[in-house]
Amino acid sequence: MSGVKGARAERAAETRRRIIAAAKELFLADGYGATTLQQVADRAGVAVQTIYFTFRNKPTLLKELVDVAIAGDDSPVATMERPWFAQVMGAPDARTALTALVTGSRAVLERVAAVTDMVRTATAAHPELRELWPDREDPRHAVHAAAAKALLEKSGVRTDLAVEKAADILYAVLSPELFLILTRDRAWAPGDWEPWVEELLAAQLLERD
Repeated sequence: MSGVKGARAERAAETRRRIIAAAKELFLADGYGATTLQQVADRAGVAVQTIYFTFRNKPTLLKELVDVAIAGDDSPVATMERPWFAQVMGAPDARTALTALVTGSRAVLERVAAVTDMVRTATAAHPELRELWPDREDPRHAVHAAAAKALLEKSGVRTDLAVEKAADILYAVLSPELFLILTRDRAWAPGDWEPWVEELLAAQLLERD
């Protein structure tokens, strides 16, 4: 019986992933407002009632899409509990931590930068969507604040930096906006963005040789 339940749960999870993937494709291509749930259902190969049953409504689907884009999967594990962030926190020195942070941030930004831009446009047209993210503190800044605190406790970091300033530098340089300016608008490859950003942050945060 448990095997039947497991298979059913896996099918439901796969359906959920297909719906989120379809919504992401359509929201990015056509915009949140212009996309109907019927179009999402058709793209995902499910009945529209399945979307309502799984997500209740379109705003909730958007929220789930953003969460999965940030995390990279649908596991309920926060960013600061992810293995890549643990590498930042546990790195033996500031340079190694910075490398891990930039590498991990690149993977996140490749998934989420365009989604963030789409959400900003959607929220401007549909202000009620702001209720999906009621917290005043930007969770991305909270992640960078934790990374900054860890960096400043490691060897090789500048000793005249405050945690707040270091966090703001990380928040700005590792932003979705800058990532899109370079990789989308200026057609940089993410592989070119990564070393450039790391050296920029190293100049700002690490001791000079």
